[in-house]
Amino acid sequence: MTIEQLYQHYIKNRLIATDTRNILEGSIFFALKGEKFNANTFAADALGAGASLAVVDEEKYATDDRFILVEDVLQTLQDLARHHRKQLHIPVIGITGTNGKTTTKELLFAVLSQHYKTFATKGNLNNHIGVPLSLLSIDDSVEVAVIEMGANHQGEIAFLSEIAAPTHGLITNVGKAHLEGFGSFEGVKKTKGELYDYLKSHAGVLFIQGDNEHLTEMERQRNIDKVVRYGFSQSNAIVGRLELANPFLKITWQRNEGPRYTVDTQLTGSYNAENILAAAAVGAFLGVTDDEINRGISGYAPTNNRSQITKTAHNTVIADYYNANASSMAAALDNIAFIEAPQKAIILGDMFEMGEESFAEHQKLVVMANSIPVQRTIFVGKAFAEHQHEAAEFYKTTEEARKALLDQPIKDSTILLKASRGMAFEKLMECL
Repeated sequence: MTIEQLYQHYIKNRLIATDTRNILEGSIFFALKGEKFNANTFAADALGAGASLAVVDEEKYATDDRFILVEDVLQTLQDLARHHRKQLHIPVIGITGTNGKTTTKELLFAVLSQHYKTFATKGNLNNHIGVPLSLLSIDDSVEVAVIEMGANHQGEIAFLSEIAAPTHGLITNVGKAHLEGFGSFEGVKKTKGELYDYLKSHAGVLFIQGDNEHLTEMERQRNIDKVVRYGFSQSNAIVGRLELANPFLKITWQRNEGPRYTVDTQLTGSYNAENILAAAAVGAFLGVTDDEINRGISGYAPTNNRSQITKTAHNTVIADYYNANASSMAAALDNIAFIEAPQKAIILGDMFEMGEESFAEHQKLVVMANSIPVQRTIFVGKAFAEHQHEAAEFYKTTEEARKALLDQPIKDSTILLKASRGMAFEKLMECL
């Protein structure tokens, strides 16, 4: 079966499944493989659950004409998504970056949805499987799409860009993350810059934080024709100012010397100011009115423990433990230092995938955190434990930290809770 023939099956129901627990009637099931699973073995179950076709790549499982035998199921899924993308004649905004890409994606969705039928990547479906699944979720009613693209090794953004074919693009920032895969900070810049390369070669529109020296250097190297700048200096097309961050952000913004607007947000973290301006810049360029932009920004509330403020019975917790890297950790510490509160505490957990720079980067954060005047500073994890310091508490595991917090509770404080997802810091919330 050709991709075009498979596509004709797809457009009958526009339902794709990769998990037999989520089969809807008429779905096409793709039997993906991983290190610890082989969904070919579940293909018959998928058909029994209501799938119309099962795409497999092992001949022994293709027992009748409801099974489509291909050389590689994942490649077929990607090819189908690439084919579907070619049928979509809408703006597609590609987003990547070390920090803030999911929040920026959600802000973009909130702003653009005020004016257009908008699709945005769900959750963290931003990799070589998630991007194709996201594209195949776009139907004919969608007027603009926002596709998040993540990467942990070089070449990945280039590959995802060829599938998503963004007409517009945005890199939130570049920082030290996934260094095991990228090799170095320069490797991060090279990989994220693959989005700029795609926009350059396809006459796309670039949105850029014009005050970010790394991003502007990357843009100058490529000499991209269509660039929209946002930031905090007057040289940008969208100019903003952070008015308050205590803990929720209040910002002012204006475009091209137009009216200046003040917006109260539900976001914490001064680092989110530029993400807000990015959403304003994209919205303004695509014809969203100023009032609609303001409604979208003020109405957005973060979820999934990304700079999410949670009021517990005893404290105010800045829950930011979905992910962590050196630059996002430093930004979170800057923010807690800036916030005015009678009592504050810092609880940091290990950063993963830092490669050879892990020791040095964890050490920098210990020094930085200990320089901030708070009532209590706690470090959790084996990487942080290598930097024991009498000015703070160190625990090798989250469970050890949980017991310590139960024995000596923190009360009436504003608490930063930040770690890589694998540290399972949600276990600490019950103690706070």
